[in-house]
Amino acid sequence: MTVKPESLGLCSKRLARIDQFLAERYIASGRLPCVQLQVARQGQLVHQTVLGQANLETGAAMAEDSIVRIYSMTKPITSVAFMMLVEQGLVALDDPVHRFIPAWKNLGVYVAGLPGAFQTRPTDAPMRMIDLLRHTSGLTYGFQTRTNVDAAYRKGRVEPFEQAEGLAGFVAALGQLPLEFSPGTAWNYSVATDVLGYLVGQISGMPFEDFLQQRIFGPLGMVDTAFHVSDDKAARFAQCYVNSAAGKLTPMGGRSFREPTASPSGGGGLVSTAADYMRFCEALRCGGALGEVRLLGPKTVALMRANHLPGGRDLADMSVSLFSEASYQGVGFGLGFAMTTDVAKTGLAGSLGEYWWGGAASTAFWIDPVEDISVVFLTQFMPSSLYPIRRELRTLINAAVLDSKA
Repeated sequence: MTVKPESLGLCSKRLARIDQFLAERYIASGRLPCVQLQVARQGQLVHQTVLGQANLETGAAMAEDSIVRIYSMTKPITSVAFMMLVEQGLVALDDPVHRFIPAWKNLGVYVAGLPGAFQTRPTDAPMRMIDLLRHTSGLTYGFQTRTNVDAAYRKGRVEPFEQAEGLAGFVAALGQLPLEFSPGTAWNYSVATDVLGYLVGQISGMPFEDFLQQRIFGPLGMVDTAFHVSDDKAARFAQCYVNSAAGKLTPMGGRSFREPTASPSGGGGLVSTAADYMRFCEALRCGGALGEVRLLGPKTVALMRANHLPGGRDLADMSVSLFSEASYQGVGFGLGFAMTTDVAKTGLAGSLGEYWWGGAASTAFWIDPVEDISVVFLTQFMPSSLYPIRRELRTLINAAVLDSKA
């Protein structure tokens, strides 16, 4: 149920033009198959948009309870899980990763060579847990296609989705490859959060997927969030699309998300709904709790949404990454997501300290702690870099805020 936007300082007419914008620019044009948008202020839903088709082949309409692949929007959830263990005193941010993965103690940094014949040097400092959370670990993604190390990831299929041996096999395979750079010296979007998922399992003593279900999803009432879509929910599972050579939307191949996985990806393996993810966002906005359910203390959430890039720099200064789910100017990185460090540099209306992330299928969320606004945007189209829809939505939604707290 939505409340009247004006009762919470937003303009109904300005929010309504978002629907027209999405319908004309993205649905009618065939750019996207579907969209769902939820905007909440002070914990109350003030606007919801549901447009398009969850499955173009069957004609099934997008619905409020449609289930989608959220890919890298899994990362903040995994990061929260890890910080729950930090709060328990089981691990610390400055712990070396090799405390729990001994085989990684002597990881080297790439100097020269090709896969199978790498030359390396010792790291300047050990990889620490904070490096995994803020993507300064020296790890990478095979799809970055930037270096010989990226090529080795692709050749060895070093990512959880490809690992039949489970997360332990994934971590073992990573340990055979060099780092891109010495930990803490640069920023590179990577499989680091997948390693965090493995560590959550190791440190907690229960399988990673069970930890998420018992400690986050169950308590928060995130009833449709999981690493696969069960048979009883299959009819609600939206298809994901890419552009064909002719520029038409065509179903994406790859992992079906219909079967349980041997390697639950903490970096990109979850499916969810708008309602579920909004509950997670609201827990963060409210300092780690939703109603009577507390995941984290307010001080921990404040720590997570602070900029942890060395020297207080932004991504424009530190990134060597060819791709991420965030722009770089005026943007820092915390413990699991990006945040605005300089509103003017971003070129977008917004708030200092606004934090967010997105997923490969063009999904996104952001939380504005100044304006008490949470936003969840869902669709199913890859790649997320093709259209500027996230920036457009930030502009349109912030333009509807008439009673600003800034």
